[in-house]
Amino acid sequence: MAEYITCQDEKGSVNISEDVVAVVVGAAITEVEGIAGLAGSVGSDLIELFSKKNTTRGIKVQFEGTCIILDIPVTVRYGFAIASVAKKAQDAVTAAVEAMIGFTPVVNVHVSGVAFDK
Repeated sequence: MAEYITCQDEKGSVNISEDVVAVVVGAAITEVEGIAGLAGSVGSDLIELFSKKNTTRGIKVQFEGTCIILDIPVTVRYGFAIASVAKKAQDAVTAAVEAMIGFTPVVNVHVSGVAFDK
């Protein structure tokens, strides 16, 4: 069951699913130069074979009050500076989540591998 972050005011509430946050993160991360893609676990790789939900594979979203904590496993393209690409990924995800969701997230980028061009 998906969790929701809630924005409450005098007019009512807005509930945003963790799945929505993961889609925003997935879209932002694919735009970063040097990112080859999201890295997943063996379990998520198997799930991907049977579903079309691959733009969010491996992304972990946690809500703690109004704080969004993101863990994003990525693969970096060979030849790019890993620390620089990871920082650009953090910046891109932070900007996208702030713009679309309205909260400033904590973004943890986990570089799980290096991808070589074929």
